[in-house]
Amino acid sequence: MACEKHIEQQLEHFELKLDLEPILKQNGALKARSAQVRLERQRQAHLASVCGVDLTRLPGLSTLAVETIIAETGLDMNCWKSEKHFCSWLKVCPDNRISGGKVLSSRARKTKNRAAGMFRLAAQGAMQSKSAIGAFIRRIRARLGAPTAINAGANKLTRLFYRMLKFGAAYVEQGQTYYEERYKERLLHNLSKRAKELGFQLTPFQPGTVSVS
Repeated sequence: MACEKHIEQQLEHFELKLDLEPILKQNGALKARSAQVRLERQRQAHLASVCGVDLTRLPGLSTLAVETIIAETGLDMNCWKSEKHFCSWLKVCPDNRISGGKVLSSRARKTKNRAAGMFRLAAQGAMQSKSAIGAFIRRIRARLGAPTAINAGANKLTRLFYRMLKFGAAYVEQGQTYYEERYKERLLHNLSKRAKELGFQLTPFQPGTVSVS
């Protein structure tokens, strides 16, 4: 509790980028019956006004998680040339060890950075959600296992976090159905391209028909 109060006091030193009153109305803080819920939504609204965008809309990121991350990274994303540099600094990208043009290992690098830890915890929580990121993490887990999937999810969340803070873009959740449809489209496109290179043509399967080659 004392730690959270100290964080709130530090946030008060930041310049507000958005008007606080509309955010309080939008997230229902003014109408919340429970005092605990009202205080939590007030914290969320104040954090959004400081950052210029509501980062808690990212799957798995709570108000406390965002506060912890910006305590480590700050609000100025211009410190990093790109989102790739930001991911590398946080060590949430594969540490590809290459010898003779062959990847020997791509395990994530270990780090004690609290921001990186929060992104991994957020990815672990998002893995159970019906969000597009949750569907992405589950697909990676099925192929490469949970540790790799969590790190891949943390990498994706880190990139979105960077874009939102730097460009002030709001996160719009598309849902797992949208992600699965896009993934299927990419898969079919790649298969068609590969078949064409080999001199073949893909034909949609029709139930009840027999194909003879």
